[in-house]
Amino acid sequence: MVISVGTFNLNNLFSRFNFQGNNSDVPGGGGITLEFDSEDHFRARAFMGRLVRYKDPLDTETIADRILSINVDVLAVQEVEHVEVLNEFNRTHLNGLYDHVALIRGNDRRMIDLGVLSKLPLGSVTSHQAAVHPDDPDERVFSRDLFQVEILNHARTRKLFTLYNTHLKSHFVHFYEDAAAGAAKANQRRQRQAETVSRIISAAERPDSAFILVGDMNDSPDSVYLQPMYEADNQPLFNALQEPEETRPAKAEAHGQGPGPKTKAWTYRRNPLGPPLPEYRLLDQIWLSQKLKDKLLSSHIDRRTRHRGNGSDHDPAWIVLDV
Repeated sequence: MVISVGTFNLNNLFSRFNFQGNNSDVPGGGGITLEFDSEDHFRARAFMGRLVRYKDPLDTETIADRILSINVDVLAVQEVEHVEVLNEFNRTHLNGLYDHVALIRGNDRRMIDLGVLSKLPLGSVTSHQAAVHPDDPDERVFSRDLFQVEILNHARTRKLFTLYNTHLKSHFVHFYEDAAAGAAKANQRRQRQAETVSRIISAAERPDSAFILVGDMNDSPDSVYLQPMYEADNQPLFNALQEPEETRPAKAEAHGQGPGPKTKAWTYRRNPLGPPLPEYRLLDQIWLSQKLKDKLLSSHIDRRTRHRGNGSDHDPAWIVLDV
């Protein structure tokens, strides 16, 4: 049975509707200007003093077109507001392409959650959002979640594999933090998350189990902070995106901006202000258990046509397996 499995950070798939609140609920600062016909109520949602806006309709259509074009059987997604938004997106923008949708509210204060869209039936769905790290047992370790979903055959008589979807700590440092200290803190959090992912998977899966770990890892596969996730003694994982096929060549850099990517294995482009040159990194990753390693037929990345991305600043990646 040939199955395609992908991952795509949808970049803030927020609803076109905001929650209703009172004027006194809006945090101050951030340069926000609000205008209302009535002084009693408004519809607004804020985070860190700034309004949270719905995703631009054109960007929503663009990411939908990209999903329709790759047409994978199982798609893990990141940065979705809630399950109603994912259901509406599937129904309205994907024409009901996926019969099965799953999402559990995670830890992120900005409400960017993890979900799964599948043409195949789902078995058990498990959230590990309450997991902690032994070095800090009083705080949840995951910024969002480790989302575990069983993928079944069409007859629901056999589990094909277990899918683990995650979105690890970013490199973002607040402007009021010391840059070096903030970066070190973020790296430490990401490493603890990687260690926790490894611990959870090692406890749940046998050495001969079929499972896939996907998601936005917010770091490169060779990062020292992620190695605990891939190199567990009893569950070493295989990087399925080492030599992906591109749907189109990468967009050329402007004169003076360098030669562009040195490899096809990238899903995220970062262009810092001034030197250094633009960076190309494989943040969106797909890792296979040893049982599935030899089942890999091909791997792919849908390449953007604009440097800033098409509807998302991440490119979707997927693999094809014969299970």
